[in-house]
Amino acid sequence: MNFTERDRAIQAAIARGLVGPGEPVAGLLDIAGIRRSAAELRAAFEEFTAPGTPVLHAFAVKAASLVPVLRLLAQEGLGCEVASPGELALARAAGVPVARTVLDSPAKTLAELREALALGIAVNADNPEELARIDALMASAPSNAPIGLRVNPQIGGGSIGAMSTATDTSKFGVGLRDEGARDWVVQAFLDRPWLTRLHGHVGSQGMPLELMAAGVKALYDLAEEINEQAGRRQIGTLDIGGGLPVNFSSDATTPTYREYAALLHATAPGLLSGRYGLVTEFGRSLLAKHGTVLARVEYAKSAGGRPIAVTHAGAQVATRTVFVPEAWPIRVAAYDAEGRPKTDAPVAQDVAGPCCFAGDLVAENRPLPRLEAGDHAALLDTGAYYFSTHFAYNSLPRPGIYGYAADADGGIRFATVRTPQTLEELTAESGGAHAKSLGELGRQ
Repeated sequence: MNFTERDRAIQAAIARGLVGPGEPVAGLLDIAGIRRSAAELRAAFEEFTAPGTPVLHAFAVKAASLVPVLRLLAQEGLGCEVASPGELALARAAGVPVARTVLDSPAKTLAELREALALGIAVNADNPEELARIDALMASAPSNAPIGLRVNPQIGGGSIGAMSTATDTSKFGVGLRDEGARDWVVQAFLDRPWLTRLHGHVGSQGMPLELMAAGVKALYDLAEEINEQAGRRQIGTLDIGGGLPVNFSSDATTPTYREYAALLHATAPGLLSGRYGLVTEFGRSLLAKHGTVLARVEYAKSAGGRPIAVTHAGAQVATRTVFVPEAWPIRVAAYDAEGRPKTDAPVAQDVAGPCCFAGDLVAENRPLPRLEAGDHAALLDTGAYYFSTHFAYNSLPRPGIYGYAADADGGIRFATVRTPQTLEELTAESGGAHAKSLGELGRQ
């Protein structure tokens, strides 16, 4: 049997006890794969963008809120797009320079805005009220931070409504097709010489490339209109967001960054001509294919004639897959107790998680080699979001996460990305230090 590097990493993780009876679930990240995706992103835009054009690829931190991952991507030339004080703290802990950090969020507090402007972090305002807050801050303490405005071209949604950010009623940005909105946006720029960026993000998983490119073209056309009315190149940078879809049905990487960059070049030729600096905010597409959740099968049982493998990976690590399986299906691979791929004839079975509700299934009626107690189920393509959207139901601790890479001799080396959460840490997080506090209330 020809083992892939992922197969060898799974076998090595089990052999070294990263997954076993004491730690029955863990996350694995393919470091070479992450580096390769970052290189492909840089190369795609370099191919189609005029030489000398400033381009910042800012990784969407929400896709993998892990400090070592952010630092690795920074070493590969990427910055960070953050959407909360926590994400900003992670980016700073990873050593990402403020000049390579972008703050987006539809609900920034005054304190967040004040900090970002003081640090010089690029800020994209989401709405007129937020822009008014920035007006006041700039009047009291002028900042050289790059400031932009997010707009919504309202061009429609993709196949997953929750991931579509350019619908008529999206909560993000200023809806350009609302009555009077476009004129307001133009005037907002003319009134503020320090407003120099325009931001738009059409959507994410489930969005066709053509719709994404149409949204970017709408952004470009608006920037041209504003600059023409201003009589100068006031807008110097376009933040085109991210959202490249991921193929979750096989190991193939499709669509590619090159395909997207080529489509942008054809749809809005001036965008990549050097007229504007560019910012991108890709997340899922950089990491998804390079992560695996590996879980031990605790029990094998059956109900109604269907086999069920009860594992330690369910809604707490695969939240979207469990609750919206039709939109977020993932592949599951079967491995034996030693981590060797199982090759038995497929049997339709459920792969269940540990959470106490009936729908905690990562795969339902899925043909797989039959999983037995002590075997392992591997949830593939889980490098993005599955390690940053932990669901705390049943107080299940967050699993450990480990990066892996091959040695020159073919062996596998591991590095800790996040240690497994201890029960003591979980208890402290759940108010353990205040155990007696409620009993003191209401006493006479």
